[in-house]
Amino acid sequence: MFSIINRALDPEVIRLTESHLHCYSTLGLRTLVIGMRNLSQADFDEWQSAYEHASTAVFGRGNLLRAVASQIESNVNILGASGIEDKLQKGVPEAIESLRQAGIRVWVLTGDKQETAISIGYSCKLLTNEMTQIVINHSTMDACKKSLEDAVAMVSKLKAISAAGESAVSAVGSPRRVSLALVIDGNSLVYILDTQLEEQLFKVAIACEVVLCCRVAPLQKAGIVALIKNRTDDMTLAIGDGANDVSMIQMADVGIGISGQEGRQAVMASDFSMGQFRFLVPLLLVHGHWNYQRMGYMILYNFYKNAAFVFVLFWYVLYTAYTLTTAVTEWSSMLYSVLYTALPTIVVAIFDKDLSRRTLLKYPKLYGSGQREERYNTKLFVFCMMESVWQSLVIFYIPYFVYKRSTIDMSSLGDIWTVAAVIVVNCHLALDVVRWNWVIHAFIWGTILATAICVVVLDSIWFLPGYWAIYHVMGSGLFWALLLIITVAALVPHFITKVFGEYFMPDDIQIGRELEKFWGDSIQTPRSEIQMRTLSRHQH
Repeated sequence: MFSIINRALDPEVIRLTESHLHCYSTLGLRTLVIGMRNLSQADFDEWQSAYEHASTAVFGRGNLLRAVASQIESNVNILGASGIEDKLQKGVPEAIESLRQAGIRVWVLTGDKQETAISIGYSCKLLTNEMTQIVINHSTMDACKKSLEDAVAMVSKLKAISAAGESAVSAVGSPRRVSLALVIDGNSLVYILDTQLEEQLFKVAIACEVVLCCRVAPLQKAGIVALIKNRTDDMTLAIGDGANDVSMIQMADVGIGISGQEGRQAVMASDFSMGQFRFLVPLLLVHGHWNYQRMGYMILYNFYKNAAFVFVLFWYVLYTAYTLTTAVTEWSSMLYSVLYTALPTIVVAIFDKDLSRRTLLKYPKLYGSGQREERYNTKLFVFCMMESVWQSLVIFYIPYFVYKRSTIDMSSLGDIWTVAAVIVVNCHLALDVVRWNWVIHAFIWGTILATAICVVVLDSIWFLPGYWAIYHVMGSGLFWALLLIITVAALVPHFITKVFGEYFMPDDIQIGRELEKFWGDSIQTPRSEIQMRTLSRHQH
């Protein structure tokens, strides 16, 4: 505004207004400068004609409109300035603190003045007095380049000092890590984004714990999100409440709109909608953690259960000269994935929770298990495949050697393999369930019973392959003893590994579960979540 005012008119008012603006911004108030310009009828007619010509131009419409706007937005007579207190929503400082404790980088992109943005940063606990601030606020490319080069040099120096300090840790204590905060304005971003300076900005930004961008335009907000999204594999989340946040929300991997006083433009462009910023904490730390834990386990379990059954068929092929004959009927092969093992997987994925909501909110660092990929990684996948190979060997060879010299047909042996495989994979799932309820009990054990019933029914239909096969073996005690021996032998390695890992090498999740078990009553919900406790009381 001050770049278009007529400074020859009322210089004392201009000086006082600048002083008041600085004072208002320091207090964290949102400022607005008000000015006016008197136009004669001839001046207005001339401008309106130029504006209509620019707005209907086919080529260069944007440049023409900017030129027309600059023509009328000049020699403005300043009237004064206002400062409005924009209070933070309830729970915003606590929410930001929880997100930072969870290892989530929080960046603020705002249109406020630099002083206002910094003041708000302190009030919401985004900035602290221990942080070293890197301020980039220039109006030329050369100055921005010089500031970025100095910032990169500072970051490199601090990294070297930190590395040297960590290598020289003594019994006195660990070295204090220097926290950096980057403060940059929209004028500087004009010369940095989409230029050769963008890479230097990225290096400085990722080295800082906090990035605060002030006086930024909507497209610049989207450019900052793209800066991280296009250069890293990190998941980006953008949250906003106004129309000027739409570009940023659409650019991020996950967009969240806050429904409030600013309208519903952000909500309509977002993936999720919420009423207040503090609801972001349970969305990420609770539901995000639960979703990661369930999805990670279910992916591994589905690969495991299907591989275990397929490997049983593979071992059989080795004894049939790779022909198309099979001991397991087509109906059993189809129902294995559709009925025998599908329903328990779905139910456990819906109801099982490794930790309660209360614990996840009290200890935000538990969110780090997803960032470290502790529940789904290559090591776990290989281990699941090894378990499937071992269990398939047990399921195949124990009945094979027991009935090797008997007179039962291959259909009877195939029924044993089918029933044994269903029992083993469902008991494997039962060993990994954390929170039991009657629904999980009903579907896991009910599916095993339903499998036995289906096998009996299918073998009772005369025109289907394997007619009466199950009746040739289930009448003897050897059949039931085999099912018990197969289940125990197949699951002993998994049980031992699970006990050894949880007892000798517990992770943060296991420690949290033990804390819930022995100190559950002492775990309190954070203050910012007190009003929400009634909504989730029945989940504990």
